[in-house]
Amino acid sequence: MHRYKCTINHYKEQIMIKHIVLFKLKETISAETKAEVAAQFKKAIEALPPVIKTIRNIRVAQNINAEEKWDICLDSDFDSLEDVKAYAIHPAHLAAASILKEYKQDRACVDYEY
Repeated sequence: MHRYKCTINHYKEQIMIKHIVLFKLKETISAETKAEVAAQFKKAIEALPPVIKTIRNIRVAQNINAEEKWDICLDSDFDSLEDVKAYAIHPAHLAAASILKEYKQDRACVDYEY
């Protein structure tokens, strides 16, 4: 189902869902290992769109500011919250997410319409 909103110019745009996930890796992990894990995770996640067709856009980046809490950011776009939920349980996504399993200390997520 496609939903639309009115903009100030009265043009209609499709409402999208922004799905942002932040990951904190364990403090006991070296900076080199954090970089390697982040690179592996980025490669696996950014390879998903051909496999999971509901992903409109997805990117992963390692935080370059070591003074901040979060180490990795996943930023993605979907047509609906249902598409986000389907992505979350898709076997290809679960395999990519498992890269962080033994290294992850914390996770935060925000899903919003835009």
